[in-house]
Amino acid sequence: MNKLVLIMCVLVTCFCILPAAEARIKLVALPERGDTVIRLDNPQATLVEEERVLTLQSGLNHVDFSWKGVRIDPDSIRIRILSHPEKVNLISVSYPPGENALVWEMSSPQAMEEKIRISYLLSGIDCLVTYKAIADKGETKVDMKSFLVLRNFSGEDFTMAKVQLDYGEAFEKAIRHEETKQMLFLGNDSVPIKKTFTFDAAQLPWEPEQLRENVGIPVHYIIKNDRKSGFGEFALREGKVRMFQDDGHESTIFLGEDRAGFTPPGDEMKLYVGDSRDIVVTQHKMKDVKTNIRRNRSNGIILYDTDEIIKAEIENFKDKPAVLTMIEHIPGQWDMEDSSLKFEKDDANTIRFDINIPPRGKETLVFHYHRRNVR
Repeated sequence: MNKLVLIMCVLVTCFCILPAAEARIKLVALPERGDTVIRLDNPQATLVEEERVLTLQSGLNHVDFSWKGVRIDPDSIRIRILSHPEKVNLISVSYPPGENALVWEMSSPQAMEEKIRISYLLSGIDCLVTYKAIADKGETKVDMKSFLVLRNFSGEDFTMAKVQLDYGEAFEKAIRHEETKQMLFLGNDSVPIKKTFTFDAAQLPWEPEQLRENVGIPVHYIIKNDRKSGFGEFALREGKVRMFQDDGHESTIFLGEDRAGFTPPGDEMKLYVGDSRDIVVTQHKMKDVKTNIRRNRSNGIILYDTDEIIKAEIENFKDKPAVLTMIEHIPGQWDMEDSSLKFEKDDANTIRFDINIPPRGKETLVFHYHRRNVR
């Protein structure tokens, strides 16, 4: 049942023998809700726009808009005159005390039908975005679909409305109070992915062979939000991603799930797939010597520099080439003396190596740096 009530009260001043106090008041039929748009751009509140047709009389018209059991922000309610904006004038708006209602006062030069658009912020409608990604057997691309889960706990029934997110195609659906619906609203086939393996020296053991359990290297699928991937026109919302892989026998296997972060155009969506035991990293500190030592009057060391060398050996037991991202942390002030492989700075204390490892092959990384003014 529609809990938003729109009643029009028409006030016509009689210039006949009736006194002014006996002005004629006429109630007209309740206008049905026409085209309705539910916009989900803002996660805090939902913007609803609905069109109705009023039957106006010549003179002043009072339009009462009231609601019950529906969480509308009264300050957000707006009205727009569509059919004859140059003729019909909105004179005033008033809020009856103690009621969930407002009254618009309109003037019309003649009796006519007038289409209006009413907009307001409505609480209790929210949405979730989920993704499903199916990788091909070679893990070079995915078929990616995005679903919108719409939940209505606003107290209002929408028999038919156009639902619009901030991107993707709009779609028309009926959604009633306390109803939840899942809808496919975005899908791209053959989205390119980059499979990466990540070794973070601050989180993973340096000598895994000394541990009793197997040490896995975290694996990620990287999807770039650009036109080459079939996206790039808008930011991708955060949401749960379930990942599958084609097993080559007309079926799929479940790889895992992760939560994608908000991804603006040009950025990358990084999805954790699982851990791989096919890449092994063994790292050692080959040199760590104090230099340029400074002492206090009691001969205690207060500051010093260091001369450090780290060596890492990477083995790929896969039959395919792999890209390993190695993240190393160097605290404080430092200078790189030499590095066998190219690196990038992620921040002042973090460097990153992207290392291509051949199938069944090995790669060695050695880097030599100095730390300054260590306490």
